[in-house]
Amino acid sequence: MMKKYLLSILCTILLLSGCNYLDMVPEKDIETIESIFEQKTKVEQWWKALYSDLNILFASFKTNNAYTGADEFVTCQALYNAAPHLALDGLKVANGQQMSQDPYGTIWNQMYIVIRRCNILLENIDKTYNISEEDREWWQADTKVLKAFIYFELIRHYGPICLVPQNMPVDLDVKHYQLPRQPVDTCFKEVIRLLDEAKDHIPTYNQRSEVYGHTFCLEALYALKAKVLLYAASPLFNGNAFYSDFKNKNGEPLFSATYDRNKWLLAAEAADKAAEICAEGGRSLYSGQTSKKTKLLNTMSDIEASVYSRFNNQEFLLEWKYPDQFYMYILPRLIGDPVNYESSAMGCLSPSMKMVEMYYTVNGLPIESDMTWNYSNRYKLGFESSRAYEDVVALNSSIVNLHLAREPRFYACIAGDRMYWQRGTNTGNVDFNLLVEAHKDEEPWGTQADFLVSNDWQNINGYWLKKHLFSWLPTQNYASGLQNESAPIIRLAEVYLMQAEAWNEYLEQPDNRVYDPLDKVRERAGILPVREAWRTYSNNPAKVDSKVGMRDIIHQEYNIEFAFEGHRYWNIRRWLKAQQVMNEKQYGWNILGTSAQTFYNNEEGPIVVWSKNKFVAPRDYFDPFNAEEILISGMVQNPGW
Repeated sequence: MMKKYLLSILCTILLLSGCNYLDMVPEKDIETIESIFEQKTKVEQWWKALYSDLNILFASFKTNNAYTGADEFVTCQALYNAAPHLALDGLKVANGQQMSQDPYGTIWNQMYIVIRRCNILLENIDKTYNISEEDREWWQADTKVLKAFIYFELIRHYGPICLVPQNMPVDLDVKHYQLPRQPVDTCFKEVIRLLDEAKDHIPTYNQRSEVYGHTFCLEALYALKAKVLLYAASPLFNGNAFYSDFKNKNGEPLFSATYDRNKWLLAAEAADKAAEICAEGGRSLYSGQTSKKTKLLNTMSDIEASVYSRFNNQEFLLEWKYPDQFYMYILPRLIGDPVNYESSAMGCLSPSMKMVEMYYTVNGLPIESDMTWNYSNRYKLGFESSRAYEDVVALNSSIVNLHLAREPRFYACIAGDRMYWQRGTNTGNVDFNLLVEAHKDEEPWGTQADFLVSNDWQNINGYWLKKHLFSWLPTQNYASGLQNESAPIIRLAEVYLMQAEAWNEYLEQPDNRVYDPLDKVRERAGILPVREAWRTYSNNPAKVDSKVGMRDIIHQEYNIEFAFEGHRYWNIRRWLKAQQVMNEKQYGWNILGTSAQTFYNNEEGPIVVWSKNKFVAPRDYFDPFNAEEILISGMVQNPGW
């Protein structure tokens, strides 16, 4: 009977991957499920395995397209041509190469397998005899939150999805396993229902043993709920005309064509509640915990630490271990430097010029909006003499104005020509605060090649990414200093920006409910409060007083605070901006220039380094299903595919 029951569970996967999945389940596993759920230790292993599956998909820079599938990076042709074990498929998605025959970054099959496993746990844990009622309720609740998380990720990828509230019996006609996609509002409601069901039995961060640091705490649950409601309110899902005629095969509309302003209120109230729960749990932004010699260096150190954790950062609400070696793509090789050279480093995945220019000025304003910052001369050479920038940029030297008088997040996250980068802990004999000298033949940073090549790792725009690399670890043998570092899946700063965005969209005119949470993020970033910055230093002081103006400001704050963390990929989609920003050319400096003049293109501005980015709307707003699976499942394909 148990064997028949478990076979029925597997049949729910019919709509997902045909019969191939059955070949992956050994007969003995089917026969031992009943005994597995008799004992707590085996049930706990099952529960942990659910997280392992998600960790591999969503904390990985290789398998999660969101990290490299936007316009935040540029790279050399060699990485596009790399062998599968080195390939970053997100780059191909950014180039418009997504396909329905074999989609890049697909999660559909894997996630429904995990949903099946979640359902198995929920349906069988009551049979476990040696578990306390408290743990039973916790593990059940946590599994519901995991299921909600999976549904949410599926919605982000595919829009309307199939809901599987429980595993299905085996003795149904095949047509019953071909589940239809549900209207997207129904999908969002199911995610919220699961989270609400679970919340009373999820511990806070401080109530939970550190060995369960990868699981959902109460703060993460409330943050996820706010995020789900924020997406439901966003333009992609809320009255999107692109999908007004997107229907199931029976004619059922999958998107509402009517905009609902009240969805923003639900998101705003949920974000407020999440912030309240985080405050009660003692969560805070990482700040004020370093003692460098200048204010700027201290702030930069706080910013760097805000994305560093070994399951012990109060700012991380949900964190999973990095499952791959992303550092080797961005770590500089430093060929010719015997102290710092690292053979495993590629150093070829660079922050784009678009992101370099995205960061604010020292006054906390966009570079084109600060009347004290010379935007028209940003590509010309200047110099810095203030000791406030000691060990950050080369003082009293020729340096491009674009690198001067910028906000601390710029200096904490971006390394460019004549900027310093701390690449290890200083000793009495070695100063690891390295000056980046990026002109051709300036070892170890500048290229030694006479032309752009397609068969070697090459930094093609003259910038390196500091974020995700830790300054106290030297470049040479960098991996030896890594232990159990985690990727931030949800940070507290996101809760504050969700508050600001949702209230701004709901209110007719912004008030403190918009400004105050935004200013919490800006304060840690070392920049002025938003109203003070705009009213004092901007060329458009009234922008901060309007809903439309604050929308632009909040969007840019997201782009900066969460740059290179996989957020921009999703944000430009839910804001319906992707078709505008993803079809632009990518720029950089002339890395073959041997002098400041030639490197900076005779001060005439950056040159095109990549022109293949492509986004087709509305097709590329959602991932395609594998064409074969559409035939198997009977579902409707996403528009445009």
